[in-house]
Amino acid sequence: MPRFAANLSFLYPDRAFLERFEAASRDGFRGVEFLYPYDHAPGELRSRMTGHGLELALFNGLASLPGREDEFRRSIEQALAYARVLGNRCLHVLAGILPPEADRARHRATYIENVAWAADLARPENVTVTLEPINPRDIPGYFLNRQDEAHAICREADRANLAVQMDFYHCQIVEGDLATTLREYVRDIAHIQVAGVPGRHEPDVGEVNYPYLFALIDELGYEGWIGCEYHPLAGTSAGLGWARPWLGAEG
Repeated sequence: MPRFAANLSFLYPDRAFLERFEAASRDGFRGVEFLYPYDHAPGELRSRMTGHGLELALFNGLASLPGREDEFRRSIEQALAYARVLGNRCLHVLAGILPPEADRARHRATYIENVAWAADLARPENVTVTLEPINPRDIPGYFLNRQDEAHAICREADRANLAVQMDFYHCQIVEGDLATTLREYVRDIAHIQVAGVPGRHEPDVGEVNYPYLFALIDELGYEGWIGCEYHPLAGTSAGLGWARPWLGAEG
């Protein structure tokens, strides 16, 4: 059965960030994720999660860019310090935006070196470092756009705790063929995210047949979290009709 995590950087935008944990729990979520936790002390975030019976699925570390290796390493050390307190087992390392004049081969080499270093540092913490392809329409110039590119980088870095995120929203915009792509790569996917296409609203709005994909996720034996990373059309709670069968069962 799909396990949905509320992305608190996107959902419940009418509430202050720390109030979103309670709202997610009340709606039946048992997991949460967010982009960056660093505006809040890890103990405060941990208290919000445990107080509302929530697990943390994922948050982001800094982008991996040539010339900023020291900054990157400090950011991973900080991210893992948060992970020790928060208990999450996935850390997304951003690939960064590639300027038009940049040397793509140099950027790729830096990215591979940095994510391998991050995975080595994360291994004793039992944390998996994840790479996420993001469509260039939402983030022009983003270095990593395709699932096959991300999986190739993981193979080259060759770390057991390095894996890929598959965001169906980004993948549909860039590649399509979601079911076939999921079947091909599911064993090396550590986290999934969903949103409607093209508007990045609720998964029941748009061109993607999510009930089919959720059934396929179960069929393929994926047991990780599915992050709900979308912009609600109206109120978050009012728009959760698509998820009620699973949220009710989880609760």
